[in-house]
Amino acid sequence: MFNRTTAIVLVAALAAALGLWASQKYFGSAKRSHLPQTQAVRLFDPPRTLPAFSLRQSDGTPLIPGELKGHWTLVFLGFTHCPDVCPTTLAQMSVAQKAWEAIPESTRPRVLFVSVDPERDSPDKIGEYAHGFHKDTLAATADVPALENFAKSLSMVFAKVPAPPGAPANQYSMDHSASMAVLDPQGRMAGLVRPPFDSNAIARDMAALTEASP
Repeated sequence: MFNRTTAIVLVAALAAALGLWASQKYFGSAKRSHLPQTQAVRLFDPPRTLPAFSLRQSDGTPLIPGELKGHWTLVFLGFTHCPDVCPTTLAQMSVAQKAWEAIPESTRPRVLFVSVDPERDSPDKIGEYAHGFHKDTLAATADVPALENFAKSLSMVFAKVPAPPGAPANQYSMDHSASMAVLDPQGRMAGLVRPPFDSNAIARDMAALTEASP
C-alpha cells in the first residue's frame, strides 16, 4: 500500500536520479571509446569514485573498496524478508551468472547483494539467502548509518516501513531502490541497470565489458 514512507523514498530516489542525470549531462559528454555498446547496462562518463565504505561480508570479513577491484560488479540493495522484488532479481541474476561461468574467476563479473535490514539480517543469514540463488553471489550488510552512506554514494535509497496496525513490530518491511549499480574494475560507479531486468542482455553486457577491460 502506498504510504508516507513510500512517498518519501520515491521522492528521495527521484532526487538521487536527477542528481546522477545532471552529473552525467555535465561531466559525461565524451564516451569511453574502448568500451562496447551495451543494451541493458547504462554507462556514463566519467565513472564516479565511491567514498570510503566498510560493510561486513557473510563470512564475517570486511568489504572495503579494494575488495571490489578487478571485476565488473552489479550491486543490488535488498533484504531477506523481501516478498517479491529481491528474490525475483536474484533469480534473474543467477541466470546471468550461469551464462558467464566460463569467464576466468579472476575477472568474472560479480553480483553483490547488500542487505539494508541489519536488524533481522545477520551476515550468516544473508550469505545463506544469497547463495541459495547462486554460489558466487557476494552478500554484505552493515549498521544503518554505514548502509545509508553506501546507498547514497550509489544514488540509491532505502527506508523502514513500520508493521501494519496490530501486527508484531518485527513484521516491518523495507522500501528500497530496485535498480542495480554497476561498478567497474577500479571499483568506481560506472553505470546503472534499471528494471525490468533482461538476464540475457545483462549477461552479454557484463561479459562484453569484462572482455574490453584491460
